[in-house]
Amino acid sequence: MQYSLKNAEIAFWNESNDVSFPKYTSQLMNWANQNAQGTRPAVVGQMSELFPAFLESGAEITPENWHRWYTARYPDALETATEKVYAQIQNLKDAIPLIDRDMVRRWVEDLVIRKTFNGLYVQKAILASLAKRKGESYRLATPQEEAQGIDGYIGNRAYSVKPDSYRSMPRLPETIFVRMIYYTKTKTGLHITVEE
Repeated sequence: MQYSLKNAEIAFWNESNDVSFPKYTSQLMNWANQNAQGTRPAVVGQMSELFPAFLESGAEITPENWHRWYTARYPDALETATEKVYAQIQNLKDAIPLIDRDMVRRWVEDLVIRKTFNGLYVQKAILASLAKRKGESYRLATPQEEAQGIDGYIGNRAYSVKPDSYRSMPRLPETIFVRMIYYTKTKTGLHITVEE
C-alpha cells in the first residue's frame, strides 16, 4: 500500500502547533545549536528512546502530556540547552559585525580553491596508499558515485574518505553505505583509520 499525507493532515494527527519565528532566526539558532551541542543526548536525553517510553506510559498522547512527562524526568534539560545555545548566539552576534564583503570573498576562495584542492588531493593520496598496501588498483569516484557518498574504489570495494571530525558532526545530511576511511591531519602527515 502506498499513500501520501498532506501537511494539514499531519498537523491534524499531531495535535501540535508549530511555533513561528522571524525570518532567519530559526536558521541561526539551529546553527548555534550545532556548535553549542545544546540538544545532544547528554544534555536533553535520547529522544528516540524517551518518546517511545512516553507512548508506552499510558498517558493520553498530547503535546502537554509529553511536556509534563519529559520535564518530570529531565527537569533542567530545557534550561541547560537554552543556556548553551544562547551563549553561542552571543558569540555569533559578536562575530557578525567583523564580517565584510572582502572577508566573505576570502572565505569563498578558501572553500572553493584551497579546501577543495586539499580535500580531493588527500582523498587521492589515501586511496592510492591503501590500494598499494592491499596490492590492488584504485580509482576516484565518478560524479554519479560521488552523489551516493562514494569517494573512490580500491579493487571493487567502494570507500568514502572523510576527516575524523566528520564522525562527531551533529548534522549529517547523508547516510553512506560504503566502507569508511577517516583521517586526522598531524604535524607529520595523516593518521588514517579504515573501517573494514
